[in-house]
Amino acid sequence: MSAPFPFSAIVAQEDMKKALLMAAVEPLLGGVLIFGDRGTGKSTAVRALAELLPKIDTRAGCRFNCSPDHPQAACPVCTPVDGKKPPKKVQIRTPMIDLPLGATEDRICGALDLEKALVAGEKDFEPGLLAAANQGFLYIDEVNLLEDHLVDLLLDAAASGVNVVEREGLSIRHAARFALVGSGNPEEGDLRPQLLDRFGLSVEIRTINDLQQRIEVIRRRDAFEADTDAFVAKWSRKDAAIRSKVVKARKILRQVDIPDDVLSRMSQLCMSLGIDGMRGELTLMRACRASAALAGRLTVTWADVSEISPMVLCHRLRRDPLDDAGSAPRIERAVAAVSAEAVSPAEAAHG
Repeated sequence: MSAPFPFSAIVAQEDMKKALLMAAVEPLLGGVLIFGDRGTGKSTAVRALAELLPKIDTRAGCRFNCSPDHPQAACPVCTPVDGKKPPKKVQIRTPMIDLPLGATEDRICGALDLEKALVAGEKDFEPGLLAAANQGFLYIDEVNLLEDHLVDLLLDAAASGVNVVEREGLSIRHAARFALVGSGNPEEGDLRPQLLDRFGLSVEIRTINDLQQRIEVIRRRDAFEADTDAFVAKWSRKDAAIRSKVVKARKILRQVDIPDDVLSRMSQLCMSLGIDGMRGELTLMRACRASAALAGRLTVTWADVSEISPMVLCHRLRRDPLDDAGSAPRIERAVAAVSAEAVSPAEAAHG
């Protein structure tokens, strides 16, 4: 299998890269939705990120990607019967599972192993894509074309971190902790607002219109295709730096503090925009914490909120096709209004 395009070599599209990195740091963020034109590097970025992240620990032959320290009862490899020892520990690449549009619920969740049932007369569980994506990423290209009930199922599993299968006499429960990433072209249809709200972050990317950046995209892609190994080696140091940043951010994430005044202004912002429910504020808090951790800071600032809020709130403003809400300018105006209403003592001291 050829190496994916290096993450650090992707030109521009900073919001998309930032959203993916935050999802890699904070597993509770929910999914990332990337909408944009064709050929803007959506799937390239997702595959590059999975390759960039640290390898995960599991055991040889495990199909649930169990952590060796937390073997699952559903996994016959990590929890062998008859007192046998589990196989040796191994490190594998962070899983990056592509979910095809034609996938069935059985393929996604897992189902009865029909071959074993018919040949040996035994009831056994055939793990699905959710098990394969555990500790990694589940990517859906053209998520807006996937059936709504499957998107709902995936978002439920991503939010809970658990897949429960109750059918054909089987009762299986296993970990499904993955970052869900969906991408699509808005010209081919949109997701229902109820599903949009379930995605933690949403970014819209456009075709690059800067001449120099377009030329750089072409040059890098051409160099990658001409000699993949050399190109990957050239960018390996920058990819390693990003990997190190993600690892450090994961370590300090739970120590990151959000001052009361910043939290208060977050709520004011959501109220001023008429965000339904509390999911927007919770996601904004988690995203800002991940952003601060990626920057190596232990405190969230209002600048984090200003930068992150369009990714968290834009898609939660869409209520009908005639509503022009959901635009980043509306979020920016609301942020500016909240900023003007209250200035923290620390910020006032710094002018």
